[in-house]
Amino acid sequence: MALARLHGGPLDGQIIPLDGADQDSLILPYSETQLTYRREGEPAKTGDHDGPTEIAFWFAESGDDIVPDVD
Repeated sequence: MALARLHGGPLDGQIIPLDGADQDSLILPYSETQLTYRREGEPAKTGDHDGPTEIAFWFAESGDDIVPDVD
């Protein structure tokens, strides 16, 4: 099992499961648009006894402008 640790953008700090550890990018739904995160760096925690492998993904772009709710 591999996990994506998201950096930057509106999902900063989130950890999500990956379908495969070889993924180079993630396209994730967000409100009424989509966010793209790109893989950067090498996987961490790749040993047999140190938990699931973690891979860093950094925010690249959104499908539309993201406007925070100001209510």
